[in-house]
Amino acid sequence: MRFDCATELDAGVTAAVAALRDGELVVLPTDTVYGIAADAFDATAVARLLRAKGRGRDMPPPVLIAEPATLDALVAERPPVWLQTMLDDLWPGPLTVVFRAQPSLTWDLGETHGTVAVRVPDDDRTRAVLRQAGPSAVSSANLSGQPAATSVDEAEAMLGESVRVYLDGGPTAGATPSTILDVTGPVPRVLRQGAVDLATLHTYNNTIEPAGGGAGA
Repeated sequence: MRFDCATELDAGVTAAVAALRDGELVVLPTDTVYGIAADAFDATAVARLLRAKGRGRDMPPPVLIAEPATLDALVAERPPVWLQTMLDDLWPGPLTVVFRAQPSLTWDLGETHGTVAVRVPDDDRTRAVLRQAGPSAVSSANLSGQPAATSVDEAEAMLGESVRVYLDGGPTAGATPSTILDVTGPVPRVLRQGAVDLATLHTYNNTIEPAGGGAGA
């Protein structure tokens, strides 16, 4: 099923939420690139997402949430003051942060080694889905090794019938993914440079180290 967010948003959100609750996959527009989503607490659905992309458990997807307040239920510790200030300023937005996961959570996102990557996307359509469906595992809507989809047509061409619902939000503003910041070690470091540059991150903590690699939405 495919819905035009400009004219069918309510129906599209309803269908997307139903699909996620049924353990199916949904393609969503975000403030970076299109994402493919599954219920984060449904291990079978997350495995389905990884298969659809042709990706292994060694590349677990980030988790998208509708509101920053949801973070407290997902992570093991409260963010330090500098990080909380950063999140207050940059969420919703194109910043993914890797935390130590709350150990009581009953989910299986892959080989996370006790961590979880979390983001609040700056897209009201996707956040409308997340508010009803809850935290969702979301990776870029593409086959592994291919460019991330910047339109629903590109996503559908790659993912086809593995996805139950496609939400068409029009072309994305660009193809730059979110920046991924890992705060689980003694020194925070960038795993992937994306839409938030290092200079911006350094205004909150000048010890953040640059690095490369990573994937997500």
